[in-house]
Amino acid sequence: MKHRIEKDHLGEIKIDESSYWGAQTERALINFKLSGYKTSRRFLKALAMVKKACCLANRELDFIPAEKSTAILQACDEIISGKFDSQFKLDALQGGAGTSTNMNMNEVVANRALEILGKAKGDYHEIHPIDTINLHQSTNDVYPTALKTAAIFALRDLSKESSELQGAFQLKEKEFGDITTIGRTELQDAVPMTLGSQFASFADAIARDRWRTFKSEERLRMVNIGGTAIGTGITAPRNYIFSVIEKLRQVTGLGLARAENPIDNTANADVYVEVSGMLDAFAVNLIKIANDLRLLHYFEEINLPAVQAGSSIMPGKVNPVIIESVITCGFKVSSNHQLLSRCASDGTLQINEFMPLIAFTLLESLEMLINTCITLTKHVKNIEAHRENCKLHFEHNLMIVTAFIPHIGYEKAEQLVDKYKSEGKTSFRKFLEIELGTELVDKVLSPYNLMALGHK
Repeated sequence: MKHRIEKDHLGEIKIDESSYWGAQTERALINFKLSGYKTSRRFLKALAMVKKACCLANRELDFIPAEKSTAILQACDEIISGKFDSQFKLDALQGGAGTSTNMNMNEVVANRALEILGKAKGDYHEIHPIDTINLHQSTNDVYPTALKTAAIFALRDLSKESSELQGAFQLKEKEFGDITTIGRTELQDAVPMTLGSQFASFADAIARDRWRTFKSEERLRMVNIGGTAIGTGITAPRNYIFSVIEKLRQVTGLGLARAENPIDNTANADVYVEVSGMLDAFAVNLIKIANDLRLLHYFEEINLPAVQAGSSIMPGKVNPVIIESVITCGFKVSSNHQLLSRCASDGTLQINEFMPLIAFTLLESLEMLINTCITLTKHVKNIEAHRENCKLHFEHNLMIVTAFIPHIGYEKAEQLVDKYKSEGKTSFRKFLEIELGTELVDKVLSPYNLMALGHK
C-alpha cells in the first residue's frame, strides 16, 4: 500500500495515498473508536454546502483566485452529490466540538480540488485545508450552521411524510365512519362511538405534529456563520461576514438569517432542545397511537396486516411487529431528547463541546421519525375493520344504554340493565328494542346520532 507523508502541529503521519483526507482526519480515526456510528449523510451534505457558500463569498471578495475557487466549488458539488461518501469514516461521537469532522471536510475538499487542478494530494501550497478551504471560518460557526441546515431539510421531509400518515388515518376515518363500537376508559368499556372517530383522533394528533414540525423550522433559521470562534467574527473581514450568509441562502435555497447575537448563537444550544422537544411530542403521539392500534387488533375490531411469521416455536402465530417497531422508535426518540437536553446544558461559556452528539442525536431522531411515518403509513392503508365483531360486541354491550339517558333518565337506564342481567336472553340491543321500541333504538344508536356532539 502506497503512502504519503503529511504534517500537522503534532508532526508527521502516514496516510494511504488513495485517501482524500489528511493528517488531522487520520489522527481522529486513530483517536475516536467509540461507537461505530457514522456522521449523518444529511450533515455531510449540509457541511459541504456551507463550505461552498464560504468559497463563493471568498471568491467574490478576491480572497481565493478564480481557478482555485472553481476547483473547490466542483469538489463541494461532488461531495454534496454523495460521490465521496467513502472519505468520511470518522466516528460520530468525538471530542473537540466537531473539529475533526470539519477538518475531514476541509481536507477532502482540498485534496479533491488539488486533483482537479492536476496537483498531488497533500500539495497544500496550492490549496490548503485551513488557509484556503477553512478561510474566515471556525468549526464553531460552520458546524452548527451545517447542523441547522441539515435539520431543516430533514424537518421538511418529516412534514411531507407526516402529511401522508395523517391522510392514511383520514381515509380510514371515512371508511370506518359507519361502524359503531364501544369507547374505552380505564381499559373498561365506556360509551358508544364509531370506529371511524377513533381513527379521526389519530389523524388529528398527527396533524398537530405536522404543525409542530413546520414551526420547528423557524427555530433553526438563525445561524452563526461568520461568527468564527465564539461569535465575535474574529479573523473574518466584515464584508465576508455579510456576504457569506447571502451565499448560503443561494446554495441551500433556505430562508436562513445571520444571528443578531452570534455569541449567544454559538454558546447556547437550547434551540436544538426546543426542536427535539417537538420531536419528542411526535414520538409520544406515535407510541400512544401504536398502542391503541395494537389493542384494537387484540379486541379483534381491526385487523393489522400480517407481514411476517411471529414465532420460532408457536406455529401460525403472527405478531403486530410493525406496530411494535413504531413504539420502539418512539422510545428511542424520547430517550434522545433527554440525552440532547443534557448535552445542551453541559456546554461551557462560549462553546458547546458536545455538538457532535447533539448533531448525531437530533438527526437520528429526525431520520427515525421520517422512516417510522413511511412504515406506519403503508401499514395503516392496509388495516381492515372486523365489521361483524364490532357489531356483535356493540349490540351485546351494556354500556350502550348510556346513549338513552337523555330519553329515559339515569334511573330507568339502570333498571333496564338490572332487568337484562336477570332476564335477558338476546343481545342487549334486541332487549332494548323490546323495552323501548325499535324506532327509538335505531335512532339513538345510529352512527350519526352517536357522533352528533350532544343531543337536542
